[in-house]
Amino acid sequence: MPEETRDRKVNVQTAPKGDMGQTYLATGVSLSMRIWNSEQPNDGEEIHTRDYETVGYVISGMAELTLEGNKIQLEPGDSWVVPKGAAHGYRIIETFTAVEATAPPADFKGRDAP
Repeated sequence: MPEETRDRKVNVQTAPKGDMGQTYLATGVSLSMRIWNSEQPNDGEEIHTRDYETVGYVISGMAELTLEGNKIQLEPGDSWVVPKGAAHGYRIIETFTAVEATAPPADFKGRDAP
């Protein structure tokens, strides 16, 4: 395995938590994973952009993704993409659990800062 690999194994029980409620899972050089576990319903977050691309998969619950002005309903079994630099925001409708992968890694050099 190349030396530049950052995490070889991460257990969700001991993984670091982020300021927005995310739990950081395995992180490589070019991508990372995180989980949003049992996020509670909310009125939605401000529209923002990020310096990384995100792909996600809904495990349970329901959310609404506003992406470049379009509203997209996310339900169990759905997957989605938020391109790097795209204006977006999420509103949790029902207690929500989803896994995301980001490239480059979201938690690297403050890319995940709200």
